Amino acid sequence: MTERGTSQRERRHAERRFQLDVSRHLTRNFITHLIHGMLGQTGFRLLNAPTFLPAYMLLLSGGSDVMVGLALGLQSLGATLTPFYGAGLVENRPRALPVAMWVGSATRLQVLLIAVAGLLLPTSYALATIMVALTLFGMFQGMQGVIFQFLMSKVIPVSRRGRLTGLRNFSSGITAAGVAYLGGLWFVGDNPTVTGYSYIFLLAFVLTSLGLGALLFMREPLLPGMDGHSAREAFWPRVLAILRSNADYRRFVRARTVATAGRLAMPFYILYAAEHTSLTGANLAILTIAFTLAGNTSNLLWGNLADRTGYRLVILLSLGLWVLSTLALFLADGLWATSLIFVGIGAASQGFQNAASNIVLEFGERQDVPMRLAISNSTSEAAGTLATLSGGVLASAFGYEAVFGVSLVLLVTGGLMIRRFVPEPRGRLPSART
Repeated sequence: MTERGTSQRERRHAERRFQLDVSRHLTRNFITHLIHGMLGQTGFRLLNAPTFLPAYMLLLSGGSDVMVGLALGLQSLGATLTPFYGAGLVENRPRALPVAMWVGSATRLQVLLIAVAGLLLPTSYALATIMVALTLFGMFQGMQGVIFQFLMSKVIPVSRRGRLTGLRNFSSGITAAGVAYLGGLWFVGDNPTVTGYSYIFLLAFVLTSLGLGALLFMREPLLPGMDGHSAREAFWPRVLAILRSNADYRRFVRARTVATAGRLAMPFYILYAAEHTSLTGANLAILTIAFTLAGNTSNLLWGNLADRTGYRLVILLSLGLWVLSTLALFLADGLWATSLIFVGIGAASQGFQNAASNIVLEFGERQDVPMRLAISNSTSEAAGTLATLSGGVLASAFGYEAVFGVSLVLLVTGGLMIRRFVPEPRGRLPSART
């Protein structure tokens, strides 16, 4: 037998062993990722929900919309800079779990710093420290998004991913709703203080750390064809090669970038709502519950729909719901009407975020997954950075209505681009069309 024939046979055997390992440990890994996602997303929702953190930054900055936009813009900027580095850390390693653990630990350390700064430092120093921590949080989260998604793609077959994301988002929604309610009631109360918000974020640190620890129980199979050396030296040529060779993916990146820029309104939903209801701890808790519970519960439906039809339809439907919910915000008055709007926004934003992330896994070959994730995440976060920074300036100069108007244009444009130019990738070969 020739050397080439022997090499091909060895590759087939390695691939067969990999698939057997995936099947053998599927139940264990499914449960592990479910627990990791439930606890981790519960904690991160407390930080990333458009309620506690914007209100916290508004309090620290003395009511500055620009500072709110700057703080969240810095977080997005950090997440723009690092996805390619995260891809380089794992794309050519047989195992990604060790890297995932230290990157995940660094991400959670920034959450702890945000909490401790509010508890121990004077207001001006706390504000500066939290700005730095949010930038670092974004940087490690940018790496974490690629690494954790790649890790999931190794151990969870595509036919089960929608179910997994739906279940973990549903379970985290239930726990996040309870935690948000109790946190808002006990820690923030009727007279919000920096200390109260800090305890919320301290709780987020504990929950996310417990979720990370759950990953220690997973079984990661050896990925065939990996020699343990990073391919970062071929960075830009490979990026360009992927974009040039796969037109469907290239068009998706463009459309996702435009649609993601539509999230510039996210931090300002709660500030707009403050003009129609007071931002007491109880009201913040109710709006956070509405946002997180709707977002995560709806992912049961989004996930089942994605498993049957693919993620493209989920992206289109979620963007449509996001547009309708934003329009309805102009008509909402009072706590309960505003809560219904937050239900729609939560369901829409979570559906879009999860579907836009998971669909990337299906635009080509497995060995390019980390780099495709890095390209998509980095470009969308870059758009999110510019949009969020611009949102603060728009809000200060023209009011929240102008922010929502620009957001609507971007959401609609991104949706139309996907509808017109991006076919469902499931079951298709990468396209070479221009």
